[in-house]
Amino acid sequence: MTALYLDLSALQSVPAANLNRDDLGSPKTVRYGHTSRIRVSSQSWKRVIRHGVEQDLGEKAARTRLVPVKVRKALEQQGWPADLAEFAGTQVAASAGKKGIGTEQGGHTSVLLFLPESGLEELVAVCVEHREGLEQNLGKKKPGQILPVQRIEEILKRRTASISLLGRMLAELPGANVDGAAQVAHAFTTHAAEPQRDYFTAVDDWLGDADTGSGHLDTSEFSAGVFYRYATVNITDLLANLDGDDKAARTVLGSFAEHFLLSLPQAKKNSTAPHTVPDLAYLAVRAQRPLSLAAAFEHRSRTAMAASPVPPARLWPPTPTSSTASPATATGPSTAMPP
Repeated sequence: MTALYLDLSALQSVPAANLNRDDLGSPKTVRYGHTSRIRVSSQSWKRVIRHGVEQDLGEKAARTRLVPVKVRKALEQQGWPADLAEFAGTQVAASAGKKGIGTEQGGHTSVLLFLPESGLEELVAVCVEHREGLEQNLGKKKPGQILPVQRIEEILKRRTASISLLGRMLAELPGANVDGAAQVAHAFTTHAAEPQRDYFTAVDDWLGDADTGSGHLDTSEFSAGVFYRYATVNITDLLANLDGDDKAARTVLGSFAEHFLLSLPQAKKNSTAPHTVPDLAYLAVRAQRPLSLAAAFEHRSRTAMAASPVPPARLWPPTPTSSTASPATATGPSTAMPP
């Protein structure tokens, strides 16, 4: 069967901001076309897209190492002794699959789990049902797997629509892996750009009139530019991950497209407020393979916004004569992006 893909490309101008920082707090960069560009990682943008999709669908998933900790806290709230509740939490991980999932200091699992948030209540309920067995094995050096392995595994392997959309990697549980239907590229500026430094001070409001100086001073980094953004969804795979549910696939696909266009990573939002939407979006349905338009911006001289003598039409805000146009959406070829 031939696969069907939805490609989404967007050009988005972002003013002074630091949407995605590296380990030193600087805006991330990439060298492309012999020039340095500002970059926003796919993980950063994908996370805020996922949260938007989950809010639309009313089913949240959690990517976390804190499942045993959450189980422990829930049981303590029900009056369980602290040592028994902690043991139950570690048993949730130990009873997952044939070999279990390891836990580290603090009760964290050794790997990230990705499961529906509703699964936490079910895991707690399993512990409550098997409290007697947990009490009998508390304190043993090698207690083994006390909770029902098949049931714990079934809960941890359950999916939401966002897991079906974005995928899950969990090698510790056979059959838990989900090949995500969506792929999101790193966004990068269509032109040369580098981080810039901002020297700032904070005034101490209670300094006397004769006092000089500030209460705090520091430097931070920011960047600005026009970003090319790209994502693609394998509609055929999404439908398969959703067990052939056409209606659910349409809902998920529409939500993903909307949040791809309208979401924005939230880093340093209070000090930059960079709340823009794409100036132009190009959506295409393809039957052969996905196609990113990133190469159109490899050489900055070919960047449409810099090279074109006629600026591309802005579809947001809508003009009085284009009342049928959707915000920030173009459905066909434009002067600003190749077909």
